Amino acid sequence: MIVFKSLLPEVEIPNISITDFILREADRVPDREALIDGPTGRSYTYGQLKGMIYSFAGGLAAKGLGKGDTIALMSPNIPEFAIVFHGAAVAGVAVSTINPTYTADEVKFQLNDSESKLLVTIGMFLETSQLAIQGTAVSEIVIIGDAPEGTTPFTSLFGNPIAQVEIDPKEQIVVLPYSSGTTGLPKGVMLTHHNLVANLMQVEDALEVEDGEIVLAVLPFFHIYGMQVLMNEFLSRGATIVTVPRFDLEQSLSIIQDRRITRFFVVPPIVLALAKHPLIDKYDLSSLKQVFSGAAPLGAELGEEAAARIDCSVVQGFGMTELSPVSHISLEGRSKPGTVGLTAPNTEIRIIDPETGEDQDVDGVGELWIRGPQVMKGYLNNPSATEITIDPEGWLKTGDIASIDSEGFVSIVDRLKELIKYKGFQVAPAELEAFLLTHPGIADAAVIGVPDVESGEIPRAFIVVRPGQEVSAADITAFMEGHVAKYKVIHDIVFIDEVPKSASGKILRRMLRD
Repeated sequence: MIVFKSLLPEVEIPNISITDFILREADRVPDREALIDGPTGRSYTYGQLKGMIYSFAGGLAAKGLGKGDTIALMSPNIPEFAIVFHGAAVAGVAVSTINPTYTADEVKFQLNDSESKLLVTIGMFLETSQLAIQGTAVSEIVIIGDAPEGTTPFTSLFGNPIAQVEIDPKEQIVVLPYSSGTTGLPKGVMLTHHNLVANLMQVEDALEVEDGEIVLAVLPFFHIYGMQVLMNEFLSRGATIVTVPRFDLEQSLSIIQDRRITRFFVVPPIVLALAKHPLIDKYDLSSLKQVFSGAAPLGAELGEEAAARIDCSVVQGFGMTELSPVSHISLEGRSKPGTVGLTAPNTEIRIIDPETGEDQDVDGVGELWIRGPQVMKGYLNNPSATEITIDPEGWLKTGDIASIDSEGFVSIVDRLKELIKYKGFQVAPAELEAFLLTHPGIADAAVIGVPDVESGEIPRAFIVVRPGQEVSAADITAFMEGHVAKYKVIHDIVFIDEVPKSASGKILRRMLRD
């Protein structure tokens, strides 16, 4: 066995709740703004945030919610997201974060699978929520903002403050984001308080956050990258986070200029805009000290082009939902373009040849396996998927093909897993294939990701039409609209006579790619 240990110094991980960790600076800077809503300027100081978290926890406890219970949170990036997330954590309640662009069917699946008892959202998503909760255990919709009749106002959930419910941080599930892992349908990723605290400690030295920094949060908090590297890490450092509900380039540039933003966490399509878009030259971005790209691979040339244009460090890292999420990080002054950086502290990796199962040495190529305190507890209600992903010794198989050089820098060179990454969002081929097969004119279907300059990857469907049926590409696209999130709707469709499959019936996606 060839194990590569992190070259970075080990960090000590406190055995505390995630909320105790993120509020560690709150009493030092009680009057500093913790969260600001970018479009409206609505804000909460650290003192207000702390009080509202414990009060919201008290309100959940008064409803009888506690350890073993789950609530769902479907919201864009707004300051109240952190209050719900950490109020639940204090009460011992897990939060299942839901993508607000999901359709009612997709939301219903997650509500049922996570066994959520309450849904917190905003008025914009009420209609979807009302459809989604039918046939689930959710009987109450809580609305942040103006609450229509028949819903519960967010403010009414605040009760008498309670202290952190007694938990075992290494066992207590705090959040259930959904991920397709290396294959198959979305699964609830069980992340504990300890997973989250450990990963924040692992990235702390690499980020080198200075007191009083202001960061822009365009990456969604429902996604593990925005939730952890942005919301939780910078709250734990007493920084100020400016939220925007959706990414708009001009609005974001304006906020960076006006509020003197120091950090900008992005996905590769935003780096592309920083490198190429004419709007960039109209704004003063001199306050930026770092642009950090994640969620999908960033090419070396594009990163360097963006860095030169805005005169700012552009680096990337690697992670996945199942890793809370970071396993590899680029340090200031210690990065290598095109790589995802060095292995995070307290983390070990192996490079395994997927054909032979043998460990590879320096410069060898194989599947990246990772072991460390950030590795998830497992998939909710899915022990078989957990066993496929994590071996008995705790090694998580990422599904990404990687190599490590003599200096310890890791490069992601290919993908073993089927997952498609569209602008950083996960698109599971199996999910789309299952839906396509419900079309009466489709006999068989296979979905792969194909490279796209703007989006990273887009889904392409290979369709076998039933004999005697007439089905067009436009018919298939229209069939999908309204049933899956917009970014999952397939516009690139190829008709074939037969989907190539192995003897066991597994789709041979590499043949389709070739």
